[in-house]
Amino acid sequence: MLNRYPLWKNLLIVGVFVLGIIYAMPNFYPPDYAIQIQNEQGSAAVQDRELTVALSALTESGIQIKSSSLIDGNALIRLSSADDQLKAQPLIQRALHDLNANFVIALNSAPTTPQWLRELGAEPMKYGLDLRGGVHFLMEVDTASAVEDRLEGMEQDIKRAFRSGSERVRYAGTSILEGRVLQFQFAAEDVRSKARRQVEESYPQFVVTESDLPSGADGFALNLTMSDSAIREIEDFAVQQNLQTIRNRVNELGVAEPLVQRLGRQRIVVDLPGVQDTAEAKKILGKVATLEFRLEASPDASRASTLAQNYEGRAVRLERDLILRGERVFDAQVGFDPDSGLPQVNITLDSEGGELMHRSTRHNIGRRMAVVFIETKTRDRYEFQDGREIKISEPYVEERVISLATVQAALGVSFRITGLAGDEARELALLLRAGALAADMFIAEERTVGASLGQENIELGATSVLIGFSLVVLFMLAFYQWFGLAANLALIANLLLLVAVMSSLSATLTLPGIAGIVLTVGMAVDANVLIFSRIKEELRKGTAPQLAINAGFERAFVTILDANITTLLVAIILYSIGTGPVKGFAITLMIGILTSMFTAIMGTRSLINLAVGGRPIKRLAIGWSQS
Repeated sequence: MLNRYPLWKNLLIVGVFVLGIIYAMPNFYPPDYAIQIQNEQGSAAVQDRELTVALSALTESGIQIKSSSLIDGNALIRLSSADDQLKAQPLIQRALHDLNANFVIALNSAPTTPQWLRELGAEPMKYGLDLRGGVHFLMEVDTASAVEDRLEGMEQDIKRAFRSGSERVRYAGTSILEGRVLQFQFAAEDVRSKARRQVEESYPQFVVTESDLPSGADGFALNLTMSDSAIREIEDFAVQQNLQTIRNRVNELGVAEPLVQRLGRQRIVVDLPGVQDTAEAKKILGKVATLEFRLEASPDASRASTLAQNYEGRAVRLERDLILRGERVFDAQVGFDPDSGLPQVNITLDSEGGELMHRSTRHNIGRRMAVVFIETKTRDRYEFQDGREIKISEPYVEERVISLATVQAALGVSFRITGLAGDEARELALLLRAGALAADMFIAEERTVGASLGQENIELGATSVLIGFSLVVLFMLAFYQWFGLAANLALIANLLLLVAVMSSLSATLTLPGIAGIVLTVGMAVDANVLIFSRIKEELRKGTAPQLAINAGFERAFVTILDANITTLLVAIILYSIGTGPVKGFAITLMIGILTSMFTAIMGTRSLINLAVGGRPIKRLAIGWSQS
């Protein structure tokens, strides 16, 4: 029958609207300000003792605690205000400082969404730094260690060149002086001259000079000083590589619209808007880790040529000569050993890394190779300065052997690391997959960022949506009467669906995103204006009311579709090439176009069909024109 939807289509519209209400509801439950306490070692859980110490410190300082709990090995303390949250973090850090464990004390936003909504997967929208804020990290790159690491790598290359060159050069020893000078010692002056010619031809980044060894030492020295331009190049590469690595790690965390950028010569700023689990973010971003692959030293090796390490509580000695570092890792995935069923990390090297690994292992089958996990951490200590206690964070390097296995065959680009716990395997794979760091790095500053434009902008944004919505509602009621009422109800449904879809997709709402919502309100009602104008035109021609309604929806549809598709294409282009606020506007606009097409056409027509469809009408009034 004309202008009557079948039952299934009405039920579909009602079902979509009900789902929209359910998935938009979490946004009406504001989150609590919270402090999350997590053990730095992911496998270790926070105990009641640590939580009690933290709660006692807050109570003694007069900070009101709403609730506290231990969830999945982490402690969560809910507080009443942002001020209490900012005061609580250093108090808890100080109180837990003397315990025998390292903790991540992170500012968090604890959801208050009812459990039944969470079980349905309903979560509130995330807000950008300009609305809700997020977490801010200032990370400092140790460029001096990058230069020294490069020197150590060049030392190995030059040694190989001396051994395999057309003029074999025998050196007596090597050393690194002042962090930028590589010194080779030779027994004869003519050998030093051969070495100098070879270095100057193949390694232009060094300024080569000759010198005598200290008094009492026999031999001749060749000093390779890295030039200033080469040092700047290494430092820039280290910062850029770390910058890209941090971006990859942020992507692994699934953070929307992050800001990761360089600050000065050796610092990186990381802003994570709308982060719900800042403890995990700090743990992954702050963990500066890489791998080194070294062979176990032979029993008769001199102590000067070996490194002392520990593996499973016993001492092992490794060769100083390095096989390769983690930057040669192309991919890393968690798997399971088919024989034991235990977790393992399947590693794929790049071509050069595979060549280095093959060259080192093909003649050492039967020897053991160690995988050394190197991590840069920070240690806090407290000092009194100018009559007040301040916290001083000092970086330190922790090394541990995570695998020591016998080389059973010559290795290539693919191999596996076994002997890891489940959490260790997942975390190691994530860090390696995100990319190796070119230099050590530590968090120099961590703080929560408030709304960049303040609470006033939030209120103004909400006011702009409300004013725009109210004006549109009044216009539609004044010009189209009860037809306008149907359009207004569809407009309300459109806003609910827009919020629900953005929440389901974990999209981040920013101030430009609010502008996209305001634009969506106007675009949604624009489709109804076209439809109603077409109906009025048909009525003026003398078309029967039911036929006029049908013609209005059918013939205006093509025009509405064309207009929305072109706008959608522009939004897709903005999202593809834009950054930050532009993406926030584009994503809101794209979702708004799709929801407005559904509500303005199907939703409005369903309401009009229920009101006047399927029954004879002699006279139909739409606003100021009648037929």
